[in-house]
Amino acid sequence: MSDPVLSRQLDHTLAETHLDALGERYRGKVRDVYRQRDRLFLVATDRLSAFDRVLTTIPFKGEVLNRIAQFWFEKTQDVVPNHVLDTPDPNVTVARATKPFPVEVVVRGYLTGSLWRDFQKGTHTAYGLSIPGDMKKDAAFPEPILTPSTKAPVGEHDEPLPEAEVVRRGIASARDWGRIREAALALFRAGQTWCHTRGLLLVDTKYEFGAVGDALYVIDEMHTPDSSRFWRAADYEERLAAQADQVMLDKENVRQWLIRERGFSGHGALPVIPEDVRVQTSELYLRAYAEITGTPLTPVAGDVEARIQKNLQTHGYL
Repeated sequence: MSDPVLSRQLDHTLAETHLDALGERYRGKVRDVYRQRDRLFLVATDRLSAFDRVLTTIPFKGEVLNRIAQFWFEKTQDVVPNHVLDTPDPNVTVARATKPFPVEVVVRGYLTGSLWRDFQKGTHTAYGLSIPGDMKKDAAFPEPILTPSTKAPVGEHDEPLPEAEVVRRGIASARDWGRIREAALALFRAGQTWCHTRGLLLVDTKYEFGAVGDALYVIDEMHTPDSSRFWRAADYEERLAAQADQVMLDKENVRQWLIRERGFSGHGALPVIPEDVRVQTSELYLRAYAEITGTPLTPVAGDVEARIQKNLQTHGYL
């Protein structure tokens, strides 16, 4: 039976924010970002996006994402510097403003998800990759690989890029791309190592990077169920041998539901997401938090934006 707190929160999810005193707002797929000179206020809303389309809201999703990202930023701060300055509210990160590199750096340890779908269609070559033709779904690569993509505006699809194209287009210099590549792989290794202690596999993930002068920072979010794929390690080999789907702890569950139940993969009219699916998805995010961090999260129902405003005022930001 679902937690009644999650059902009650359906009427209080944070679809968007109106914190005009923080500065001009940029509305991303999930975050509302406000800028004040050299710092950003990243507010994680409860919006759910899939296939680059914003579909609905999920109770407590923003809080869970921001808390998980903060957990990882703290855990990896000695691996790669990050942009976090403060977290005055469970949904809010105050961050150093950087000059972002307009590329999503996706690190993959396994042939799955969108890359598997591309592999089946033969379109994986858009990344400049050569994958053995007999490689099975969900099989591990000998070493993690990078599949960069452009950062498309909200509502548009990201474009896959070979690594060499990132430099050729001037998205990053050869030197900077080398540093970004090294940082992404180091963060992925650190994530895999921690997940192993939690009985999980960090399957793949997306990173974003920015610079202040010559200093490189990891920005946006890290190793969340929105930006990463997690499987249960104990089930992996048996399910791989049986060619069964892995036990997932991430947003891929939602993508698969949309494909299976609504025939939706990003094109056409947005499907209506039933309340029970929204609550089940909230349960998934909360379970992911507990399994990744090792600490359960007890959500409190209520007006999220009012709480954010109060906490920002308490911390002197409003």
